[in-house]
Amino acid sequence: MNSNVKGAIAEQAIVLAAMKAGVPVLRPVAEHGRTDLALEIGGDLFRVQVKWGRLNRGQDVVIAQLATSRCTPRGHVRTTYSEHEVDLFAVYCGELERCFLLPAELVANRTVVYLRLTPARNGQRACINLADDFIFDGAVAQLARATRWQRVGRGFESPQLHSNPEDAAMTIGADDCRVSFGYWLDRVVAGEDVIVTRRGKPLVRLTAVAPTSAPVPWGPALAPVLRSVTAAESA
Repeated sequence: MNSNVKGAIAEQAIVLAAMKAGVPVLRPVAEHGRTDLALEIGGDLFRVQVKWGRLNRGQDVVIAQLATSRCTPRGHVRTTYSEHEVDLFAVYCGELERCFLLPAELVANRTVVYLRLTPARNGQRACINLADDFIFDGAVAQLARATRWQRVGRGFESPQLHSNPEDAAMTIGADDCRVSFGYWLDRVVAGEDVIVTRRGKPLVRLTAVAPTSAPVPWGPALAPVLRSVTAAESA
């Protein structure tokens, strides 16, 4: 199949997945725009760019090319999508017949995205995207019940989309924090509180910046920023 056929199949698959999930779908009247579809979720409209995903040789990663290429008198021009053009990226993997939905904040301005179907063999946990975190139905359900501020999380299954009382903070040892610091930063940026202990006693608390005023618009300048670590009270 050529790229046009794959794109058409992917778009139809996403439309079918949305209809099964009870999500109204709108299409542009003209083709070749920056948005393929619009999905009405939770009373809001989200601009969606649809991409075909393929499996790698190891059959454990879905790869989706996000960049576009067009032929001009000056040669081929490759472009990427910005957060001002697209709200969500929908990926359909034909080999798996599975649909995924990713927030633009995660992959905007990138040429390719990798969704891991299994954990990394080298034990890496930071800076990777697990496919199960972006399953289409789960993403739609999260968006439908999340506030605008909460939607800024790195993954749709983030604890940020649920209540997070102080006593529900994750507790880890200092050694684990040191070895996998990037992974725990990702968890904190996604909205989860982490308490680091030493010899069983609280040492520091990692937490993400929370909104301080009215509901915050969903936009690129408002991605969660990790604030300074605050000392936790002694046990």
